[in-house]
Formats: sequence, C-alpha cells, structure tokens
Amino acid sequence: MPQTRVVVVGSANMDLVATAPALPRPGETLLGTDFLMVPGGKGANQAVAAVRAGASCAFLGAIGSDSFGVTLRARITAAGVDTSHLRVAYGTSGVALVMVNAEGENAILVSPGANATLTALTEPELTAVREADVLVAQLEIPVETVTEAALAARAAGTRVVLNAAPARPVPPELLAATDLLVVNESEAQALTGRGREEPHALLDLAPRAVLTLGASGAWYGDRDGTAVHVPAVRVEVVDSTAAGDAFTAALAVGWGEGRDIVDAVRWAAAAGAACVRRLGASVALPRRAEIDELYQPG
Repeated sequence: MPQTRVVVVGSANMDLVATAPALPRPGETLLGTDFLMVPGGKGANQAVAAVRAGASCAFLGAIGSDSFGVTLRARITAAGVDTSHLRVAYGTSGVALVMVNAEGENAILVSPGANATLTALTEPELTAVREADVLVAQLEIPVETVTEAALAARAAGTRVVLNAAPARPVPPELLAATDLLVVNESEAQALTGRGREEPHALLDLAPRAVLTLGASGAWYGDRDGTAVHVPAVRVEVVDSTAAGDAFTAALAVGWGEGRDIVDAVRWAAAAGAACVRRLGASVALPRRAEIDELYQPG
C-alpha cells in the first residue's frame, strides 16, 4: 500500500514544560518538579505524528531566526518530516509555556512569534497542498492562511481535516472547504454554543465531525446519519498535552489510507492513548506499532 501523502499547515513552537503536583492559581507560586524543553506547536506535532503513524508528510510553517528556530528545524527534520517549505522569519520563534499537574492535566500559554508571519502561501506551497492526499490544519496561525490552503485543497480534490484549535472564530468559507472537523468540548462550545450534550450541532458546520471527550472517548457523526461513540483506551495518564495532536494526525492518516472513517476514529483513539503515557509533546507522539498495540476494533 502506498504511503498516504499528508501536508500539515500550522504552527511550530518550542515547548517549555514544567511539572508540579498542582497547577498554580492566579497570583500563586508553586515549587515544581521536572522541566524539559521540546519542540511542539500543533502543526509541528501533527506533522511528526503523521510520519510516526506511517504517512509521508510535508510541513508548511514558520520558525524564527533565533536558536529555538534552529533546534525546531533540526528536530522536525530528524523526525522524517519534509521541511523544505519551512520558512524562517526574522525574530523569535513561537514559544509555549506548558504546566502539567500530577494527574496529567495541563495549562498552556502560547506566544505565536514567527507563526504570525505565515501569510500568503507561495505557489510551491500551494502545489504541495494540491498534490497531497490529506491536508491537516489548525488555528494557531493566521486563519486567512488556513482558509487559503483549504480552498486550494478543495479545488484539487485533497481531503481537508481541520482541527479547530485553539477556539476562535472560523470563517464560513473555511468550514465550507472542510471535509472533517475535529474539536474538543471547549472548542465545540465556542463554535456552536453547545457541548457534548448536542454534538450533532457540529454537522451544521461540516459534513463530518469528531468531538474528542478526553477520558470519555470521542463522538463521530456525519450528515449521512452516522453517529457513534468511540470509547477511550484505558492507560495510565502522564501528560495529555499532545494527545489531541496524536489523535488528529492518526485520524488523517488512517482515513487517508482508506480505513472506514469510524475505524479511523478508533485507531486515532489508540494513538491518543499511546501519547498520554509519556511526558512532553513531540517526544510523546506514538509510532505506528504503539498505535496498533492499543487499537481496539469495533
């Protein structure tokens, strides 16, 4: 079976991750336990996760001219991602400040840096989108760029998977070009005004939708009338930071490989579960064998 060709357009950040028994409240200072610095950003994470899940992947993003940018390029390239379209902008790279408590819950503050400069895709970048099997995008870069990429993909017959994260307004033309919408509960609430009680509201926005529910699994629905709850795979949670990225990438790869969409959601759930067993973002993203090990067919 030929490799699925994935293009990810999105963010690249350096993640500064600190762990502590609890997350600090406003005005509170806590003594933490561990610290690590690892490449992250939803775009870069999903690109690395797609490669580890078995796809070939090109990443369209922007890094700064600082030392973080040098490290980001080196690490993303070393993961097997095609970084020939990765731009360098003068100034700082994106940075994410990540705090993780003893239960694996996190709080994240992102400073976009170079990610904010990713505008007006070039013709070679648009060609990469058109030649892909699946375009995967998020909302940590200018939404106009995401829309441009999605419209180019739609015109070329490339499937568009939109992970509408973080929660922010999404233009109607972007939603119209989306084949599969992936959101968590807070993002669904922001988009539709409703949470897990009415996930079908997401189908007013896109023809297929996945609502991730953390430890409760995921909901998948489409306009053909399918509505399925996929249970979570039970594992010990260490850090949930990149679980959504592992899930989204595996879903795109599985669907692109020709899996039934519900089966692709089940495989993606295994990817998310495999990811939360380790601390960090990109370093925790699972390889295909790890996903297969936890995969639970319906």
